[in-house]
Amino acid sequence: MTLSQTPLKKIMLKNPVSKCIICREVIDIFILKLLKVLLGLALVLAATLTVHIGERRDLEPDEALFSIETVHFEIPDEISPPMPSYSAEPPDNTAEPEPSEPEVPVEPEPPEFFPFAVEETLPEKMIASAAVMAGGVIVDEFNFPERIDFGFGHTYTDLEGITTFRGNHLRDTASFGRADIRNGRFGNTWTRNTASLMAPDGVVWTGHGWTGQPLIVRWPAATREIMTNMHTWAKAQDDLVEVIYPAMDGFIYFAELETGRVTRDRLFIGFTFKGGGSIDPRGYPLLYVGAGYESARGASRIFIISLINGSVLHTFGNNDSFAPRTWNPADASPLIDAGTDNLIVPSENGVLYIIKLNSEFDPEAGTMTIEPDQPVKWRFRGIRSHSNGRFWLGFESSPAIWRGHIFLADNGGHLICLDLNTLEIVWVVDNIDDTNCTPVLAIEDDHPYIYISMAFHGAGWRAPASSSAVVPIRKIDALTGEIVWHTDYYCYTVRDLSGGVQGTPALGRYELSHLIFVPVARTPTIGGGTLAALDRHTGEVVWEYQTGSYSWSSPVCVYDRNGKGYVIYNTMNGTMHLLDGMTGERLDSIALGGTVESSPAVFENTIVIGTRGSIIWGVELT
Repeated sequence: MTLSQTPLKKIMLKNPVSKCIICREVIDIFILKLLKVLLGLALVLAATLTVHIGERRDLEPDEALFSIETVHFEIPDEISPPMPSYSAEPPDNTAEPEPSEPEVPVEPEPPEFFPFAVEETLPEKMIASAAVMAGGVIVDEFNFPERIDFGFGHTYTDLEGITTFRGNHLRDTASFGRADIRNGRFGNTWTRNTASLMAPDGVVWTGHGWTGQPLIVRWPAATREIMTNMHTWAKAQDDLVEVIYPAMDGFIYFAELETGRVTRDRLFIGFTFKGGGSIDPRGYPLLYVGAGYESARGASRIFIISLINGSVLHTFGNNDSFAPRTWNPADASPLIDAGTDNLIVPSENGVLYIIKLNSEFDPEAGTMTIEPDQPVKWRFRGIRSHSNGRFWLGFESSPAIWRGHIFLADNGGHLICLDLNTLEIVWVVDNIDDTNCTPVLAIEDDHPYIYISMAFHGAGWRAPASSSAVVPIRKIDALTGEIVWHTDYYCYTVRDLSGGVQGTPALGRYELSHLIFVPVARTPTIGGGTLAALDRHTGEVVWEYQTGSYSWSSPVCVYDRNGKGYVIYNTMNGTMHLLDGMTGERLDSIALGGTVESSPAVFENTIVIGTRGSIIWGVELT
């Protein structure tokens, strides 16, 4: 190390006799004489010059600046005895600064939101009636005593991971963290086998179907410790990221993200789970998930399950006399308002349920309890609902929420803005057809917008199944329901296997922040599909990626450490595609060995997805 690289305070005199057993007086005399000699020599050599070593801000950290100037020294008559120290390093008498608290970034307040209808979105144009039930009776007016209010998407959960369909209440992401991507390729994989379940009507359900997104969570060690159904090895890990995956075979599967190793024995509930579940965003060990089909164990219902021991704590939503439809499944992914302890979930029976859970989690005691109040329920009937067997009531897609308003898209082609605190309809958009994709909310310049599309229903509601129909992709002003732009695709359909947009659009971030990615099924051919990358501001097509097999799966955007964006896109023939998000160029693909309807979730470098071929895949990005 050169002098210029050596901090001055670290240059110290070494005492060659410090280990000798000599009396202290002898040592002090020797040091005094030695210092006088050395100091005299130094003064002679540097009588007119001194070298100042300093750093200049415009130089690299390992560079030094030397300056020379004339100085004058005053030689003392004698040198004071040294400080009683075994180091010749001079003491630092500079007072230590008082430690200051690090500045905590101030979280900006989400902008206020007071939506209203304009002429074309007036509720009376499409809604025939609506009703609210509270405390078991229908009421004329309603107000929640505690205000339900959701802010920015990143504030939704205290946990690391994907805890609900598309990540949060805005439904704007299914990937967590950034990936270390260097090659733009798929890497190592792991697999887990699932099974099948026969329904009372003889239908056999296998693997994972639409929407079928896994949940991925990094559990705190203290929470893992009280999970009695978790294997000992999993509890003992310094860090555990767990995949929780309800399946159509009636089981819920648990696996370590990195390896696929079983973290808990699979949990048999006995109902087919098609849609996406949710983990409580507060870190409570609770799983919320709705059944997607009737079972030998009874009508479909919504479950609240303890992740401490796997017990079912509560069910609701089955055989509800308030419901406008007798079909019980619930594919929507529930949301939790942490501030008011309310569970919010719509069902295919046409009811929106809001339930005060009265939940209590005691990590020290290892207990998780809920005492749900009677649910507050809301329903409506559209003017065209069930006309000639079309435009069914019921919600299959998951809701999105901004501030105190929920956005619901239903089987009957309604997109509804509903005040969550009064349960009054604010505006309604005619969304043309059965809507299974989930509305995606984006806050752009402090203003909320919705990206959404719809299906071309398999029964040919708008045109014969053998022909094509227009399927617009829309950007909607969430304040009024007005359509900002639309981009149209002409799609085919097949009975029970609809064309159009069944997967949920993916909102770009970082270098992809100007794009929205939309999977369009059965276009340009009846069996083909197109992933469309559209400009968020204009709706113009930036690029398209066409495949011979269509997609119901929701694409996922993944980003590397520098913000470069990639898109994961899955097609029905079981192929997973890795695309460059800016250009649509295919970088890699992998065959998953079974039909893919479900949507993936991504945690840093690992993708998880299930197939109808009864396999759960973990796929590494490299």
